Amino acid sequence: MSAIATKSTCHPGGDTLPARIVVLGIGNLLWADEGFGVRCIEALQQRWEFADHVQLIDGGTQGLYLIQHVQQADALLIFDAIDYGLAPGTLKTVRDDEVPRYMGAKKMSLHQTGFQEVLSLAILTGKYPQQVLLIGCQPQELEDYGGSLRPVVKAAMEEALALGVAELERWGARPVARRTPLAAREVVTPNELALTAYEAQRPSAEEACRIGDERFMLKGA
Repeated sequence: MSAIATKSTCHPGGDTLPARIVVLGIGNLLWADEGFGVRCIEALQQRWEFADHVQLIDGGTQGLYLIQHVQQADALLIFDAIDYGLAPGTLKTVRDDEVPRYMGAKKMSLHQTGFQEVLSLAILTGKYPQQVLLIGCQPQELEDYGGSLRPVVKAAMEEALALGVAELERWGARPVARRTPLAAREVVTPNELALTAYEAQRPSAEEACRIGDERFMLKGA
């Protein structure tokens, strides 16, 4: 996308750095490994501070509502659960113009359909970020409403975060270990949905049916 004009600043070493960096975590916290992207953003914000031109966004399942953030970004980092057909917990990175193709290769949910459209619209409007990195994780389990990340996917978060922070450092995001506590209004994930609280408060299978209400299921199915 070299023909697309973007704002930039110059690094003392002569490299051109993006003037606006957007970090997006997309997915649905309520469906087990679908929450991978949002959990990465949550952890990134809890552990690190960044320069003022860096914006962390819990994109959830907002789809086309995210278009303005993509169009305004000079560099875009995306965390998401992607069905690459690999072993659960496997990470795969994809860059730049290849990202829309991978987002739509094998859709797991409506949020991926929506976000693929966002990227396509950004290209059509000539406002696709100059640099894009997708850090995707192969999920293990999606059909578990109210469930959390499976251990193999949760473990993959550490490597995903390391990859993300390294890229953000290269882009000039100036990541440093967090020193300032987050105010309630600043957190990307509401406290009641934060990973620890979410997992601790989940009802048992006996208390909350996870396969559907038997009153509305077909008899004998």
